[in-house]
Amino acid sequence: MKKVFFIIGIVLILVLSACAVPPAPGAAQQVQLTPQVQQAAPAQLRTITVNGTGQVTLSPDVAYVYIGVNSQSANVTEALSDNNEKAQAISNVLKDLGIDAKDIQTSGFNIYPQQQVNPEGQVTGTTYNVDNTVYVTVRDLQLLGNLLDVVVRTGANSINGISFDVLDKSAAITEARKLAIDSASSQAAEIAQAAGVTLGQLQTLSVYASNPPVPMYEGRGGFAMDAASQVPISAGQVILRVEISAVYVIE
Repeated sequence: MKKVFFIIGIVLILVLSACAVPPAPGAAQQVQLTPQVQQAAPAQLRTITVNGTGQVTLSPDVAYVYIGVNSQSANVTEALSDNNEKAQAISNVLKDLGIDAKDIQTSGFNIYPQQQVNPEGQVTGTTYNVDNTVYVTVRDLQLLGNLLDVVVRTGANSINGISFDVLDKSAAITEARKLAIDSASSQAAEIAQAAGVTLGQLQTLSVYASNPPVPMYEGRGGFAMDAASQVPISAGQVILRVEISAVYVIE
């Protein structure tokens, strides 16, 4: 009888072992991890930043000038007629002086009323103003002084913003750019030597060009009406400047 109970106990143990549930997916398990080697952070790139300037001086070969006529009258038709007559005369004289028609461009035409007020603040009348302005390109600078004198005597009473420039600046820009780069390179080498480091290759380069026309004269209101000779004009020089920002690597 004892032998029978012993056999039954063994069978129950085997059945229970077979029915044991395996660990569920994701259940915590003990895993032996291999220690991970921490990577060193990359070394920070060392650089030298410098600014260079290249400057070239040129003699201007073209001038730009605004020439205008202002007419006033209590009658708008009379003001317009007077203005048209003087503007046409100025256009004709410009062409007679050798200015090409394509270099005479209307830049503004305005008609506006202006009330006349007495000391008591009462409106006593209205004056009509007519403005006609042309933008003139003068390609012969030897002509400019005489041109201004002639147009004023012809009826122009507004001369504004004379400026000088150079028509073809491509070669000058190339030269100024080279000078700016040479300047930056020289500065970087000097700084590296003073700091006791070795200058590496150029990393980045930014170029900025600045060459606006140089204004030389500005006048208004018949400045040459009483002149006995042509208006004295000095063209001076046009300064063309290129600036760069350069970054060099320190080896």
